[in-house]
Amino acid sequence: MIGGALIFFILGIVGLGIFFLVNSSLQSGVENAARIIRTGQSNEAKMNITSFRQAVCDSMNAAIDCNKLSILVQTAPDWANLNLAPCVVNGKMSASTGNGDDLLSKHAGDAEEVAVVTVCYQWDMAKSFPFLKLGNQSDGSGAAIMQAATAFRSEPYK
Repeated sequence: MIGGALIFFILGIVGLGIFFLVNSSLQSGVENAARIIRTGQSNEAKMNITSFRQAVCDSMNAAIDCNKLSILVQTAPDWANLNLAPCVVNGKMSASTGNGDDLLSKHAGDAEEVAVVTVCYQWDMAKSFPFLKLGNQSDGSGAAIMQAATAFRSEPYK
């Protein structure tokens, strides 16, 4: 009886450890990739949403399925006019800003503008730990939506 409880406890620790590893790796990837926008490199390179998604994946320390990332980019001339998009709407993960072929500059603004880059990730491993109740989708899939974001004012790169 004690052995079963111990195994349950160890699995819980392992599950939460993996969750925090993926979550911190996602945040690190977003911050590193967002520097491309902040410095104007994405505008100069004519980067699109798909290539930015790949830059986020390349910047992460954990192996994830990049097809399950949703990239949300909002921009405004100042902080007061910024409208943040949520990762979960009506129990489902939000779709990426624009489509994959859209130029990132269309959504990320220009020099000295305020931008928020949010990356949502559908973490299916939450299904492996149903006793932790990590899933937050209403479709009953058991997947969890992780979110990482960074906000900044673009540098005067012109």
